[in-house]
Order: sequence, then C-alpha cells, then structure tokens
Amino acid sequence: MGKMILDFLTGLEKNNNREWFQDHKQEYNDAKAKTESFVNSIIPDIGKFDDTVRFVEAKDCMFRIFRDVRFAKDKAPYKLNMGAWITRAGRKSPGPGYYIHLQPGESFLAAGVYMPEPDQLKKIRNEIYYNVAEFKAILGEKNLLKYCNGLSDMDKGKMAPRDFPKDFPDIELLKHKHYIVSYLVRDEMVASDHFHEIVVKAFKTMHPVNTFLRRALED
Repeated sequence: MGKMILDFLTGLEKNNNREWFQDHKQEYNDAKAKTESFVNSIIPDIGKFDDTVRFVEAKDCMFRIFRDVRFAKDKAPYKLNMGAWITRAGRKSPGPGYYIHLQPGESFLAAGVYMPEPDQLKKIRNEIYYNVAEFKAILGEKNLLKYCNGLSDMDKGKMAPRDFPKDFPDIELLKHKHYIVSYLVRDEMVASDHFHEIVVKAFKTMHPVNTFLRRALED
C-alpha cells in the first residue's frame, strides 16, 4: 500500500506541474484511493480507545492535494503529501485529533490541537497552568517518549503569554501556539505490511494527550 503512494509522490515532487499530473491521473487516483482505504481501516481501531472518532469517514478527514496558490509566491499546483486529520468532525474540526502525513522522506504521525483559536488556546493554557503536574506526567510517560520527546516547538513563542505569571516554573509549556506531539516514520515503515499496526499503536500512545486537551476545550 504505502510504497505505491510514496512512488507517486516521488514522481510528483520531481514534476509538480499540471501536464505531468494529468498524464499520471490514474496513478494519483489509485494513490488517493489507497490512502482513503487505509484511513477507513484504522478509524475503527482508533475508535476502540477514542470513541469520539468512531463514526467519522476517511473522505471527511483527507486533505485535497491541490494547493491554493492565489496569494502564494510558490505557484506549484500540488501538495507533495497525502494527509488526513482524524477527528469527530473530520479535517475541519479544530479539536484534538490524529494526523497522518505521507510524504517521501518526511512522513509522520501526530496528535493534539493545531492552530487553535485564541479562546481555545487560552483554555488549553489555563488547563496546563492549573494541572501542570498531570500534563507533565502525560508528556513524560515512558511509552510516549518512545515516539516523541515532548511537544512540537513549531511557532513557539519566546515571551510568556499575557495573563500568565512570567515566573511560573513551567512557563515554557505555555509558550506553545500548537499543542502537538509527533512521530517521524521512515519510508520503509510506510511501505511495510505492519504500517496499520504501527499507526494505531502510536496513536493509542498519544491518546492521553488528546484526552487532556479535549477536557480543556470542553470545560
């Protein structure tokens, strides 16, 4: 499954133009169908430990491969990955979810909250501020540490966020703008017969992070 998807994306990376894409449209359709089938196959297994996603379908989770280039300097028409954001409402949901990113040499799995709205970010920071020992214990759990070392530093701020004391001992945890944990997966893992098992096991290990974040947003 995975090798065929990666092979198509490798070709697309070298030929990111409409002519090549149209000539290889069937390969794209096959890769998209394989990705959608894979996502549909793992949703029930994720639902065994996170029942919020039990009834979502892959078609509602997958991102389009077509780029919006209207205001972009880079006019390449296509993304170089296949991606799916698995949440109770699919890719448009701002709540905690599970993300699959397939891209040659850059595939990864992630869980958490990406680009929360300001009010959501404040709720998450408040939850961490008042329950920091619990959150640190989740991030420091030995099985999770096999996959990732803490939160992603993507877009992390340099200053203490407003409304929180600068001398808070764990102020670094409040500087994040996304609350995401992620795990890089090698191409050979994506192409292996065990990728389904790898994904479900990783997401199960990341699930406590989502549980904490969901509580923050639902309170």
